[in-house]
Amino acid sequence: MTNPITASMSGGIHRHRHHRFLGAIAGLSAFASLLSTLARALPQGWQALPYVPVIVSFTPWFIVVSALSLFLALIARRWGIALIMVLCLCVQVWWQYPFFNSTQPLSADASTAVSASRVDTTDAYAQVMTVNVYKGHADAQTIVRLVKQHHIEILAMQETDAAFIEALNKDGIGEYLPYSQVSSSDGVYGNGLWSASPLGDPVDDEVNSSASFMPAGTVKFNGGRSSIRFVSVHTTSPKPGTWTEWLRALQELGNMRSRTSARYVFMGDFNATTDHTAFRDFLGDRFHDAARSAGHGFTFTWPANRSYLPAFAGIDHIVFDSGIDAGNMQVVRVPGSDHDGLIGTLEVQ
Repeated sequence: MTNPITASMSGGIHRHRHHRFLGAIAGLSAFASLLSTLARALPQGWQALPYVPVIVSFTPWFIVVSALSLFLALIARRWGIALIMVLCLCVQVWWQYPFFNSTQPLSADASTAVSASRVDTTDAYAQVMTVNVYKGHADAQTIVRLVKQHHIEILAMQETDAAFIEALNKDGIGEYLPYSQVSSSDGVYGNGLWSASPLGDPVDDEVNSSASFMPAGTVKFNGGRSSIRFVSVHTTSPKPGTWTEWLRALQELGNMRSRTSARYVFMGDFNATTDHTAFRDFLGDRFHDAARSAGHGFTFTWPANRSYLPAFAGIDHIVFDSGIDAGNMQVVRVPGSDHDGLIGTLEVQ
């Protein structure tokens, strides 16, 4: 016959061990979440330390880690860990909340205009798209199809090469976007802009960037009354050996805040998310990230070529100046590339 006292003691020991195990998992998760939160809050110079940019790019996902840690801490009665995770969750949700709350909604006219069967290059609206074509490996035919399907008026591409541009022309890009400016700093891979309207004052590098040539051109809106300068952006990737160069490229973009001779739209592969301090410093109080302003949710675009790993980082952006609104953000698949494409609607005041 089982002794009730012994059984009770055995059950208590089992629960204690179970709580210790859950408490340990909660503690490890809390440490990771707290580390991520602190990394996101660092000034831009500290975020250029080795591997810190990579950690920061995971910031939205640490909401899940914090929630898991909180849940386990409550079960294990680790009240200190639970309190820290509540604070982390509050901060992390506050950082990401703007992606789900539109601050500058588009007018009904904008959505109607860009869904019309024919593109009107004289109005105040435009569908735009950006995609990194992965050293020319992206499928050119898919890109032309997306341009046609979504009535794209301005297209920015990064990591183009001569063979890719030849394929793009062969697949009929010129039928929809006959004007272009493509430039390369190394003579092999480049960045480019394609437009349904003439590109005024085209240049090879608007930013004077140490990362790559960032070509630009001016597009007219509102029957010629409004001029917007578009730039195709590609900064240095944060990886071993290039941490400092990554920060420098973003700081060079930040210098564009003081250039007031034109209104800008930057589209491309920034190799940074809105959680990176250097990217937020680039935006300052002048520029706006379209995905964050539109409030349609996250636009994770990288990596897109790994079947075992979903895209987890929004490093491709459409950034717009004052007097412009953006919305209708969507991510589209482009076979052959390690980036998804990003499409949005612009409304020029």
